[in-house]
Amino acid sequence: MTAPLADVLVLDLTRALAGPHAAMMLGDLGARVIKVESPTGDDTRTWGPPFVDPTEGERESTYFLSANRNKESITLDLKDPADQDVLAKLVERADVLMENFRVGVLDRLGFPIERLHALNPRLIVLQITGFGHDGPEAKRSGFDQIAQGEGGLMSLTGLTEPTKVGVPIADLLAGMNGAYGVVSALYERERTGRGRVVHTSLLAGMVGVHAFQGTKWTVAKEVPGLAGGHHPSIAPYGMFKTLTAPVQIACGSEKLWQTFATEFGIDPAAPGFATNPERVTNRDATIALVEGVLADLTAEEALARLDGAGVPAGKVRTLDDVYAWDQTLSQGLLIDVEHTTLGDIQLPGPTLRFDDNAYAGGRERHVAPPTLGQHNDEIRAWLETDQG
Repeated sequence: MTAPLADVLVLDLTRALAGPHAAMMLGDLGARVIKVESPTGDDTRTWGPPFVDPTEGERESTYFLSANRNKESITLDLKDPADQDVLAKLVERADVLMENFRVGVLDRLGFPIERLHALNPRLIVLQITGFGHDGPEAKRSGFDQIAQGEGGLMSLTGLTEPTKVGVPIADLLAGMNGAYGVVSALYERERTGRGRVVHTSLLAGMVGVHAFQGTKWTVAKEVPGLAGGHHPSIAPYGMFKTLTAPVQIACGSEKLWQTFATEFGIDPAAPGFATNPERVTNRDATIALVEGVLADLTAEEALARLDGAGVPAGKVRTLDDVYAWDQTLSQGLLIDVEHTTLGDIQLPGPTLRFDDNAYAGGRERHVAPPTLGQHNDEIRAWLETDQG
């Protein structure tokens, strides 16, 4: 069993989250990922608490652990000519180089695109920026929450005021888009024999997931507002109170509405509720109607009846509950790795599975995130003996 990207070498010059997440996705699929860090390390090594500190001076940030599995680490000072030579040797052997410096930084370090492709014409370069590599605001630095606000996502999220998503979604989407672009370029290279540059940004990731909220403006010229806990175009579809805890219910078709209404003694054709447009227009009344029939039921009782009737519904789980859930475990979404200083730890796992391999991502085993410079000697020795 061979992982899909087992013959791909990735140089990960990125830090923080968007770029590291992109590189980790390729590592999950079997690529050899060499993380090139400054002597002080990726910024996220210091982002905490929480930290895990098994021995004094060797604490690890749980943030760093989230985005750097299946990688090796080498430390290079890219302002030092000797370390620049090491990077040049790595570039000559690599298939992919990923960077998320501010626009122009890689050029100033002596590695403009022209030099990278002179060293290795087959090299694919992924550049992740905050707001795009060109345009009037290209030089702005990119931070997730700023991008969530500037990209409009916060204007759609929350109950009473714009609210950020609970994870760094701008970073994560930029990383996912970057990985998707790199794999596309690798496929193209099979035909052309040459690499190319792939650009994406935090802003692009935000605009790219506006979906129906985007076309609500671009086509209908209506500015969407805060969506809260309910779908802006479908009703009932959202989070509803019960006697003990909220439940999520999705009546995504008229048939499902009729099924729900019949199960709970509601007239599905009542004036103001007969069609989805009516229920969306009368959203508050629809929510009150649904919560009225759930008011005397516990969440478990409500979910049992919804499941029995065939109406899509679910819990609102905390993360400890998610990672203990049999369904999560059955999908390979929690992996066991052995860390150099922390010992055996569990990490959230890859999102893809392949039919000929029980391991998520297609690898036979996953490797813990590296300690800073963990593979310095090994990589340098390989560069001296291996001719690519």
